[in-house]
Amino acid sequence: MKIAFYGSSLVSSYWNGAATYYRGILRDLAARGYDITFYEPDAFDRQQHRDIDPPEWARSVVYPATEEAMRAVLAEAAAADIVVKANGVGVFDRELLEGIVAQARPDALRIFWDVDAAATLDEMRADASHPVIAALPDIDMVLTYGGGQPVIDAYRGFGARECVPVYNALDPSTHHPVPPDERFRCDLAFLGNRLPDREARVEEFFLKPAAALPDRQFLIGGNGWDSKAMPANVRHRGHVYTAEHNAFNCTPLAVLNVARDSMAHIGFSPATRVFEAAGAAACLITDAWEGLGLFLKPDVEVLVARDGQDVAEHLAALTPAKAKAIGEAALVRVMAEHTYRLRGAQVDALFKAHFARAREAA
Repeated sequence: MKIAFYGSSLVSSYWNGAATYYRGILRDLAARGYDITFYEPDAFDRQQHRDIDPPEWARSVVYPATEEAMRAVLAEAAAADIVVKANGVGVFDRELLEGIVAQARPDALRIFWDVDAAATLDEMRADASHPVIAALPDIDMVLTYGGGQPVIDAYRGFGARECVPVYNALDPSTHHPVPPDERFRCDLAFLGNRLPDREARVEEFFLKPAAALPDRQFLIGGNGWDSKAMPANVRHRGHVYTAEHNAFNCTPLAVLNVARDSMAHIGFSPATRVFEAAGAAACLITDAWEGLGLFLKPDVEVLVARDGQDVAEHLAALTPAKAKAIGEAALVRVMAEHTYRLRGAQVDALFKAHFARAREAA
């Protein structure tokens, strides 16, 4: 079956945290026989910061960020059996969503794939004319990369026919243990872009512990932090390319995960970084959120912090031996339960069940 996927970017993770999620799931689906084309706009300097070349397992179409080019790629949706619009493309999001509804064949499966469901639902609650609300009657399936039952219930409340979380996971072929890299040597590292709904939590969970532990070394990676005032023991790395993630995770004593406000509030939303760190056998410290135990066991496979003081206490008590044991336990867990091979199998089953129902109805 042919998939036409309209998303932010497959080849670049620059200001695009969903990149490894797209790659992991779509690569597995391609191995299962799906013929995939990924359409992404040339926007936000992503093409100047590519992490990968166009992959063998998907056709990559980069189109100019113009209305004419957007209309041209939407016309290709008519050739697909499955048409997907992901949220957060950043350019022509409304038009792309309306376009897949209008351009997809009547027998095609139409999907809205929400990689930031908590934030999207907040927007929908505040705006009765939101384009997702308008499109839901014509959307066959909503997939999200987190949120659990609260997100399922919320989307169903807005009229979604079907809503299924497909959680982030690990691709062990790209994220795995590697030797340490002195560029990333520190006691605690955090990787994430500077965003309005994350900044206050980074201040609490990262900068506050750094100020409390002036004899420890901290490293922050991601876009936007260069203008942020930080304690003297914090180094700023800037954008960290996907190929550097393993060394970034393997080298520090521990790495930190900080959820965005909306994801922390709704829970059941492990970030891609959680599985990337676990896949590298890193000792992960994460802020607390509901549902964490479904993915990693607190105090055994992950350290959980309620605030910055907890982070500082975890770090002060952490030995290399304990960090190693936690990281190795996390790796075993995610390899057994949270790989993109398993997520791909889940999505494949959803697609096949939809088409089986359609055949029966026909």
